[in-house]
Amino acid sequence: MNQTKTQWAIGMMSGTSLDGIDAALIRSDGLTVVEAGPRLSIPYDKAFRQRLRRLLGRRDSSDEVDAVEMLLTMRHAEAVSSLLDRAELKASEVSVIGFHGQTLFHAPEDGVTRQIGDGHLLATLTGIPVVNELRTADVDAGGQGAPLVPVFHAALAAGLPKPLAVLNIGGVANVTWIGEPEENSRAGDNLLAFDTGPGNALIDDWVFGFNAGNYDKDGLLARRGKVDESLLATWLQHEFFKQRPPKSLDRNSFQVDGVNGHSLDEGAATLTAFTVAAVAKAAAWLPQTPLRWLICGGGRHNGFMMDALKECLGTAVDPVEAVGWDGDAIEAQAFGYLALRSLAKQPLTFPGTTGVASPTTGGQLHLPPGYQKPTSG
Repeated sequence: MNQTKTQWAIGMMSGTSLDGIDAALIRSDGLTVVEAGPRLSIPYDKAFRQRLRRLLGRRDSSDEVDAVEMLLTMRHAEAVSSLLDRAELKASEVSVIGFHGQTLFHAPEDGVTRQIGDGHLLATLTGIPVVNELRTADVDAGGQGAPLVPVFHAALAAGLPKPLAVLNIGGVANVTWIGEPEENSRAGDNLLAFDTGPGNALIDDWVFGFNAGNYDKDGLLARRGKVDESLLATWLQHEFFKQRPPKSLDRNSFQVDGVNGHSLDEGAATLTAFTVAAVAKAAAWLPQTPLRWLICGGGRHNGFMMDALKECLGTAVDPVEAVGWDGDAIEAQAFGYLALRSLAKQPLTFPGTTGVASPTTGGQLHLPPGYQKPTSG
């Protein structure tokens, strides 16, 4: 399984927003990004999303967790099949699948991170080697286990002016600060990454609770609402914002019950302001002010949130499409890239990205029955 050339990999992500599966093909040597292939997104139906939502915060096993894990894995296998059809590739031409799975519980301070998804079953169903458990080794070594994507952000940004910040606004938001590497520096020395605070998850849950959809489309609800400044100030006193990065969050780290009793629009406005204000607080931790902020994840589709970020950050704020990246594919692509790095025993995480003591690789490899190496590279 040694990595000596560029290879096709599939990355798969099911994020904390619980919206569905993102899958993407990427061709890489695990060091540089050579080519992005097709990608697709498959939304979860309402019933399955609700089953996943009920499991959030669970760190133990149960018949229901096992049943949902099997269904989740089967849906990922179907996504792989659809993606291969779209790309006109055979399973035998793909070296590995990077399988993130679904995070149910994340408490690195207790040495625990829990993602469900059966790597062996996925390898068996697809006929492709699978690397999962990508966070575990970092957490076992004392790291935060998140965010994992920064090394991929750095590879994508190799030719861009720096310092640069890449902000991913998924269910939880995280930032990667990328500086110019110094002469003779090690990989990862120019990176600082950490979760900034809530992303879309709290807003999505709020809108969902009103039966008003799954998210605030383009921030239209928030734009109509008035922010509860007193409640926002209370939330911003959370100890997380005082902690020095690297640091990470669970989806349910913040208690925002105080928003109950507000109108749909007021709640959306206040929760959106919380996401934006958390990013502003994060900016104060960065070693140098970024020349530019590039935004990926679902949050970049929220026009109200993007306008608010531009106002509070006071510098260029653009969706990643402005530099030719596909913002709907980046996280999935990253897990394909990380799987290739795992095969090559290259580090996935660094002191500046997760707080781990030294650069650390990770991932658990599952080979399908009768596996033979890819027919082409």
